[in-house]
Amino acid sequence: MNNYETVFILTPVLSDAQMKEAVEKIKETLISHNAEIINEENWGLRKLAYPINKKSTGFYQLIEFKATPNVIEILETQFRRDERVIRFLTFRQDKFAAEYAAKRRSLKSSADEAKKEAKTKEYKPIEETTN
Repeated sequence: MNNYETVFILTPVLSDAQMKEAVEKIKETLISHNAEIINEENWGLRKLAYPINKKSTGFYQLIEFKATPNVIEILETQFRRDERVIRFLTFRQDKFAAEYAAKRRSLKSSADEAKKEAKTKEYKPIEETTN
């Protein structure tokens, strides 16, 4: 099994529920063909570098997974058939890219934990001293 990373852009006219449904459909395609999903990131609505189908923004989504090479053909066929996907790119990670992705995930998770800890920490008011 190889490590792969796919980034795809969904049309911006979708509602939040429709966007999540499209992502779930892609994930189900991967899982049904014995791919192991490692990481998933929603990058949100972003401006495109150039207009695609008269649209200047799109919902970006990243999925990292382990799969056999024949799964990529099936996945890309699914992307082409789904009218909600306006662009996609899938590539195989070499060992250096896989190490970098793992490091990036661990840094992101530690930063998320630090944010959660800061939010839950109780702040005590500073007591005023009178002279």
